[in-house]
Parts: sequence; C-alpha cells; structure tokens
Amino acid sequence: MPTPKKATHGGALTLGILGATVAAGAAAYFFLGPKGAKHKKQAKAWAIKMKGDVVEKLEKVSEVSEPVYHEIINSVASEYEKGKRASQSEIAELAADLKKHWKTLSHSAKSLKKDAVKTAKRVKTAATI
Repeated sequence: MPTPKKATHGGALTLGILGATVAAGAAAYFFLGPKGAKHKKQAKAWAIKMKGDVVEKLEKVSEVSEPVYHEIINSVASEYEKGKRASQSEIAELAADLKKHWKTLSHSAKSLKKDAVKTAKRVKTAATI
C-alpha cells in the first residue's frame, strides 16, 4: 500500500522569495542600470519612499500584470499628490518613469519564475523520496 504524500509549502515559499527578488531587482536596475547615475542624482527622500510603497504593494499582489502594475503606481502617486510630499509634476514624472520599466521587470520575472519552478520541482521530488 503506497504511503500518502506530505503536503509541502515549498511553492508558497518559492513565490514569496520570487516576489522579494523581483522587487529587489527592480530597485537595483533603477539605481545600477544604464541610467543609474542620473537616477541617483535625481533621487529625493520622497521619491525613494514612493518607490518603496510601490514595491510593498507589488509584494501583496499574487499575480502582477502590466495593468495591475500601472494601477499600483497610479494609486501610490495619487496618495503622494494628496499628501503634498512633492509637486504634481515631479510625482507624475516619477510615475511615468516607473511605468517605463515594466518590460524590463516582466522579462526579469519570467526568468526568475522559470528558476523558481525548477527549484520547486526539485524540492517536491526530494520531499517525496
């Protein structure tokens, strides 16, 4: 009689790590990418906080698509406009810049997702042995 397989939480853990890695990758690309020096120079405290708020909201979403990504940026930008943390033009400029990075982030996420799936399969195989 075959033994029942134990349920593992490897998939959820892998997705959590994937989300955190994508967020860190986005921040790293923004400051260390081809326009990193320009971005560092222009960075202000409110801008860094706004990017952090976008990353926090992205981590809470289970599926991130381009419309969801844009909606999160828009909601955070509107919060910053209400709070008068910066001028509307500065906030709009930062929001537009963040939206431009969707393609880079989605390509990075796809490659990370493939690696995560491979790791999850290895963990599942090891758990059943």
